Amino acid sequence: MEKTWMVNAAADGVAGRWDEGNDPYNLIVTDLVALIGHVRASLRLIEAAIAREALLAEQDAAANIAVLDDVTPRYEAASTALRACDAGLGAALDRMRDSEAPARLLN
Repeated sequence: MEKTWMVNAAADGVAGRWDEGNDPYNLIVTDLVALIGHVRASLRLIEAAIAREALLAEQDAAANIAVLDDVTPRYEAASTALRACDAGLGAALDRMRDSEAPARLLN
């Protein structure tokens, strides 16, 4: 029997259909894996930006240029928040994949 579902979250609407091959458990696991990938990609971008800022700061210091706007604290705050998000998403994924938890509870 085919079911139709609709979830509206914040300003984003997600609609989907599932049957035996496309159940909510697999959709959630797949979505968590994708979210973890996006968070980790953002972390890499922030790390690259911090490294760039450090290099520019060294060059400015060598040229006796004073920089008044240091964006590194903002990057660090964002990085800390994303690391917490990554840990939470990882824990959620682990719970979903837990072999002792019934996978079909969501149906």
